[in-house]
Amino acid sequence: MPKSLLFIPDISGYTKFIQTTEVEHSQHVISELLEVLLNANTQDLKLAEIEGDALFFYKENDIPSQENLLAQIESMFTAFYSHLKMLEKNRICPCNACATAPNLQLKIVAHSGNLQHIEVQGNRKPFGEQVIEAHRLLKNSIDSDNYALISRTLSLDIMLSPYYSSKIFRFRHGSDAYDDREIEYIYSIIDPSELKLRTFAKPNKVYFENPPQITMRKEFPVAAEVLMEYVTNYSYRHFWTEGIDRLEYNENEITRAGSEHICVVNGKHLNFTTATKDVKPGSLIYGEFTTSPPPLDEMYQFYIFTPISENSCELELELYWKVKSPIKKLFMALFGKKVFKKNIENALSGLFSFIEKKNDA
Repeated sequence: MPKSLLFIPDISGYTKFIQTTEVEHSQHVISELLEVLLNANTQDLKLAEIEGDALFFYKENDIPSQENLLAQIESMFTAFYSHLKMLEKNRICPCNACATAPNLQLKIVAHSGNLQHIEVQGNRKPFGEQVIEAHRLLKNSIDSDNYALISRTLSLDIMLSPYYSSKIFRFRHGSDAYDDREIEYIYSIIDPSELKLRTFAKPNKVYFENPPQITMRKEFPVAAEVLMEYVTNYSYRHFWTEGIDRLEYNENEITRAGSEHICVVNGKHLNFTTATKDVKPGSLIYGEFTTSPPPLDEMYQFYIFTPISENSCELELELYWKVKSPIKKLFMALFGKKVFKKNIENALSGLFSFIEKKNDA
């Protein structure tokens, strides 16, 4: 019977990350990273199961060549660290989960053997001694949490030398005892600086020569970072903003510079992109940019959160816009500015009431 490949990418530091950071954002970060690893599957590996912080892949009755296996490993490390770099550079959220996400690491274990299967609720899953061995190899004596481990069995199958060396891989020999039986493997510590990380859209940081057309301030009985979460988490938006039919956004993604969402108001779709600008030290900022709010050609709306005390802050809301048509300029001067100002007052009042209810809950 032809041998099969067992392949397990495992996010290192997951348990500590979840226990010491904000749970909701840490879950989003892990979910995004697992999605990234799934999309980096270049060898048509079949997903057997998502195991919390790990993915269990297999390829039945087929083992990729040495070249393809190493390319698959490199692809996943590259995708993983490219996403971490994007999270780091485009982060606007100050929470511990978002701040410490770049500290996460990746380890990959690859093994081979003859597979058995069991059926659970109509799903056929790999089962047997080789599956147990592959998972046990995740618990090893390697002095790193960022490596590729290939069992000795698999390395012989693909004729991979224990001394193989390249720009990415520098393999060495290792072994550990499991149930009084020694299992040999080769492993390579992966240096992220040697990977060709993918490019990503940079934060849309903007600068203005003129002051905002509208500025409003209001104090809130909540910490600045908590208020920022309520503003930037779109699932809360309908609680404090009137007239929204619905919001369309990626529910599994943390809002960051470059994030997009669609606000549907009275059947009209307003497309927003997260933006940022410089702010005084100690303050937090979240901004939205759109080219679709009639009668404006462009609009930037910035929320600036400045701590007053441990449980209070000031929210300053700034509105900048551009209007090209003389008729639109006249309309904004006569009516539009008043309408926008009234809408902002209502939104801030709604947000204040929402915060009070949250504090009383």
